[in-house]
Amino acid sequence: MDEVMSPTVALTPRLLSSGGFDLLYREGMGLIEEVAAYLDGEGRTESKTLSREGSFLYATESMRLTTRLMQLASWLLLQRAVNEGEISPQQALEEKSKVKFSALPEDRGGPGWDEIPERMKHYIEKGDRLFERVVKFDRIERGEDTPSKPAGENALSSQMDRLKAAFGGK
Repeated sequence: MDEVMSPTVALTPRLLSSGGFDLLYREGMGLIEEVAAYLDGEGRTESKTLSREGSFLYATESMRLTTRLMQLASWLLLQRAVNEGEISPQQALEEKSKVKFSALPEDRGGPGWDEIPERMKHYIEKGDRLFERVVKFDRIERGEDTPSKPAGENALSSQMDRLKAAFGGK
């Protein structure tokens, strides 16, 4: 019996043009609003109590976070315009190429890190996770990254063979 190979389904474009994008959009824009309110209110008050090192690190991290969130907002707004038929996917790709995602820091810490308010650390972590998801979607959309595929032709068959061998099956 010949096995018929079905074409790979590109999930990212489907996700981005479906309800999945609406969830991502709301999450991203909601985070932007939350962070802006925090930095302008409670965060500003909390930062005044920090040491010199803590204050410097807080300012650095708030600028990094704000920059990443603005990059995300640009990307999300362009994708929403495609989904609503305001611009073509090609136009969006051209515009998205102008959005240069800044790299996430490899590690965080150093003098003053322990002083950073927990809420700010929470926003940094939440922003990083959202940023990583959008960057992955963007890379897949550009063809720079492909979704992971199971190893081998049939991963389930391979696993079944290993189980049979382990338990003495045929």
